[in-house]
Amino acid sequence: MPKRWATLGVDLHLEPTGPGLRRGLTDALREAVRTGRLAPGTRLPSSRSLAADLGIARNTVADAYAELVAEGWLTARQGSGTRVAELPVAAPSRPSAARRPEPGRPAHDLRPGMPDLAAFPRAEWLKAARRALAKAPNDALGYGDPRGRTELRTALAGYLARVRGVRADPERVLVCGGFKQGLQVLGTLLRRRGVRTVAVESYGLDVHWNLLAAAGLRTTPLPFDGLGTGMSDLTGVRAVLLTPSHQFPMGVPLHPDRRTAVVDWARRTGGLVVEDDYDGEFRYDRQPVGALQGLDPDHVVYCGTASKSLAPGLRLAWLVLPPSLMEEAVAVKGGVDTCGVLDQLTLAEFITSGSYDRHVRAARQRYRRRRDALVEALADRAPEVRATGIAAGLHAVLRLPPGTQQPVLRAAAWHGVAVDGLDRYRHPEAAGDRTDAVVVGYGTPPDHAWSGALDALCAVLSFGNSTSR
Repeated sequence: MPKRWATLGVDLHLEPTGPGLRRGLTDALREAVRTGRLAPGTRLPSSRSLAADLGIARNTVADAYAELVAEGWLTARQGSGTRVAELPVAAPSRPSAARRPEPGRPAHDLRPGMPDLAAFPRAEWLKAARRALAKAPNDALGYGDPRGRTELRTALAGYLARVRGVRADPERVLVCGGFKQGLQVLGTLLRRRGVRTVAVESYGLDVHWNLLAAAGLRTTPLPFDGLGTGMSDLTGVRAVLLTPSHQFPMGVPLHPDRRTAVVDWARRTGGLVVEDDYDGEFRYDRQPVGALQGLDPDHVVYCGTASKSLAPGLRLAWLVLPPSLMEEAVAVKGGVDTCGVLDQLTLAEFITSGSYDRHVRAARQRYRRRRDALVEALADRAPEVRATGIAAGLHAVLRLPPGTQQPVLRAAAWHGVAVDGLDRYRHPEAAGDRTDAVVVGYGTPPDHAWSGALDALCAVLSFGNSTSR
């Protein structure tokens, strides 16, 4: 008998063995149930349907079913059909093989860059998804515009203008699968235009520098001081990547004089500023700093993302491009939309319905309470540690006494507290003295775990500082 597929709600692949059709079919079904390939409760095809699919007599299938019912492998009830019995199933035996051990998870993850995923607005997101899907045109489910769905681009243009001071219209918004894809698009575009070097901040993310390097671009660090990134050394540079509203990870906004200077440089030289506004919604002790792009939308590319405000798993980010770059950026990205259309439609509905604003306001209050608790705990339990860069964002830089960074990091590893040393974010070519500090993300732990994480962090700071003396 040839091997075939039979389906009724599930794919049922049978390989009858042994003499006789009925015996072979019975043995194959029994083995599928015994090994767990057919899960308890699975409804099997009717005897008529399975017989037709396998090209055998219906009585042969009915007899096989009856035998397995009698043995307890299957159940048969009027109106319910034939199902796999609810029995414990032994896992199929497999040859032993050496497995790579999974790296241990820290007891408290305080690394920056992640929001509280437990606070994702599941109920409101689901409501928005239902509304968006109900009113979506049929063609929305096809191969989409490489720029992204017009509903999302329109919603983003309005939101960014209102909240971040971005000057945009939907025709200049490019939806990307996360900030990384956006930076890849820009890196390739710059290389095609003859750019060879991109100026970056002395402190930042190596993954961004590596993405630019993969596009064939060299990164050169700019100086950094209390006023933010210095703009005095842009000679020979045609592009610069900045986090001007909230420098990552140092946490300071770019001084107004330097904001003006970099825009003047771009106008004078035809250069391009790439503005990474990664956490623009979260400001606590100062007025929000508007997007740099608002000063000159023809020379600044605005980059935003839902990774911090909602969740990085959505893989949704956006570029607001100068008109002169839009067509080329779309061509670099590719001929079709690479972002999930349902998530795009849902985010558009989430924004236009006001749910996004409500979620951001609630998140801002939650993170501010955590920030305040961190500052208070340090003052009480680790007064020699100073928290900086805390007027905004989801992380703080904790300045340590000289010579204590490595002891603190060792103590953190010993106690299962994941934090990063400031050196982790320093460009390898950056000049100047190194600062003993750790970068602590207070957004990651869920609410119920924040108090314990804070206690563990204070214990690490005290232990690390005491062992360095």
